Amino acid sequence: MRQLMGLIAVMIGLAAPASGQSAAIQSVISAQIADFQADDFDAAFEHASRRIQGWFVTPQNFGAMVRQAYPMVHRPREFRFLDLQAREAGLNQIVAITDASGHSFLLRYEMIVSDRGWKIDGVYILPPQDLAT
Repeated sequence: MRQLMGLIAVMIGLAAPASGQSAAIQSVISAQIADFQADDFDAAFEHASRRIQGWFVTPQNFGAMVRQAYPMVHRPREFRFLDLQAREAGLNQIVAITDASGHSFLLRYEMIVSDRGWKIDGVYILPPQDLAT
C-alpha cells in the first residue's frame, strides 16, 4: 500500500498541470514589470537569473539597460501572456506588450528554474512578422 501511495504521489507530481508553472512564471514576469514601473530596480534585479545578474553586476546597471533597450517593458501600457513553450533549458513565455505610445511588441521571456524559484534568463524582442501569431 505504501508503495502504491508513493507511486501515485510521483505520478501526480509528474502530471502537475502546466497551469501551475504558467501561473508561477506569469507571477515572476508581472512582478518584475511592476518593479520597473515603480523604478524599483533592486526588486526587478531579483527576478533575473544569476547569469543575468552576473552580466550587469548592479541593479542600477540592469535598470539602465532596461530603460534604454526595453522601454516597452519599463513603461508598458498593457501586457498579456500568450504561449508557454518548452525549450531545452527551461520554458519560454511569450508576452504581448503595448508601450506607452500604443506600439505593440511580442517578447520571448526565457525562464529557468533555480534554487530560488523561476527566474528570467533573457528577454528577446521577436521580429515584427511574429506579431501575427
